[in-house]
Amino acid sequence: MSKPTKQEAMEAVKVLLRWAGDNPARFGLQDTPRRVVEAFEEYFQGYKQDPAKELSKNFDDITGYKGPVIIREIPFESHCEHHIAPFIGKVWVAYLPSEKVCGLSKLARVVDIFAKRLQNQEMLTRQIAESIHTNLNAKGVAVAIDAVHHCMTTRGVHKHGASTVTTHFLGEYEKDVELQHQFLNVLNRGIK
Repeated sequence: MSKPTKQEAMEAVKVLLRWAGDNPARFGLQDTPRRVVEAFEEYFQGYKQDPAKELSKNFDDITGYKGPVIIREIPFESHCEHHIAPFIGKVWVAYLPSEKVCGLSKLARVVDIFAKRLQNQEMLTRQIAESIHTNLNAKGVAVAIDAVHHCMTTRGVHKHGASTVTTHFLGEYEKDVELQHQFLNVLNRGIK
């Protein structure tokens, strides 16, 4: 499948504007197709990025450290693949290092890489966990996401304030209920 040109994408936006009942040639909408295409370039930049590359930059000097590394409340913005509506929230990531750890910013970048693609929350949770588990050869990984979906708040059922929480456990986190409880306790302290 070949990627459409920027001009083709802008023409598609004009079609949608006409379909919605407006005139893309009117003054207020003349630059809208360009702006929408540029916004899409930003919203979906994760397709051009590789999480494995981010996680390949790590440290192997963790002598004696046996506990989990946990990052709380990483903010993210994504778009649901069903309506292209935003869903916005926070991610909690924990992993048990084996022989290497990565810089903390790399985990936040992995969240952004997957969030900047058309997604559903369950898939996003799994992709983040699997990428960290595989690329860091971690003993275990836990990921939780708490997000508000605009496809549920600004359309459809219009249920403002409802959020969705998903979790994914791999390795030791999948096997060890106590590790899961420790992670969920950290998560519960962060949800307001």
